[in-house]
Amino acid sequence: MKINLALAQINTHLGAIERNLEHHLELIQQARQMKADLVLFPELSLTGYVLQDLTPSVAHSPVPEDPLFKILLRESQDMDIVVGFVDEDSRHRFYIAAAYLSRGGVVHVHHKLYLPTYGLFDEGRFFAWGDQISAFQTRFGKMGILICEDFWHASPPYLLWLDGADLFLFMSASPGRGLNTAPQLESARWVEQLNQAYANLFTSFVAHTNRVGFEDGLNFWGGSTIFDPDGNLITKATYYREDLVLAELDLNQLHRTRARLPLLRDERTALMQRELNRILQHSSQMNR
Repeated sequence: MKINLALAQINTHLGAIERNLEHHLELIQQARQMKADLVLFPELSLTGYVLQDLTPSVAHSPVPEDPLFKILLRESQDMDIVVGFVDEDSRHRFYIAAAYLSRGGVVHVHHKLYLPTYGLFDEGRFFAWGDQISAFQTRFGKMGILICEDFWHASPPYLLWLDGADLFLFMSASPGRGLNTAPQLESARWVEQLNQAYANLFTSFVAHTNRVGFEDGLNFWGGSTIFDPDGNLITKATYYREDLVLAELDLNQLHRTRARLPLLRDERTALMQRELNRILQHSSQMNR
């Protein structure tokens, strides 16, 4: 099986839901004309990133009755779509979220697990953290979604890998930080190396979409990428400006790579479980 995956690297406007939706629809149409099977947008693509007190006013629910998702679900009839948004639960807690839409339905919703609240980041003051992670079945096989800080921790990609994900969908609103080590900033180099490492370690496809533009003094660098199960770069978007790139992924490469490098076959999950239990038990005893 092959899949045409599009990365929609956009500049989102803070709090402007209708304007952002219109831009999504434009890019979805462009991706459709490019014969994409799936289009991946960045973190909080429908709302902007530095929301703070705007958070409650931009929240939406990924259900057919929601006016925003009603339109997006209609667009997903012939092409799968992943969007970033603010989700509000029944107890009025707000989450940085991503929704996978396909054939007019919501296949999966992921709530961001790790909320950076250090340096220039302030997410923990305004959002609740997600507390579940799972791979999910699509018409192209099993996938997993992670949002920005999630994939800076080794455990979420590892859990998705064990749960059957063969294609990792990473979304971020990553601002430029560090020295300019041309052609990219240090933060761009860190992320790209991390994504390549996960592709190698988990012999899986890793697709990452990052946003661009300026917002509240932050400069988002773009540079979206897709790596194959051998860790090779398949495609890369430009830095610092909007881009829509398409790549054909040959899912048969999973078979070829894993036959040659059977890391998944040899993974010792019982050992991991036993040692984690030991570590947690020891930590609990130390804290008494």
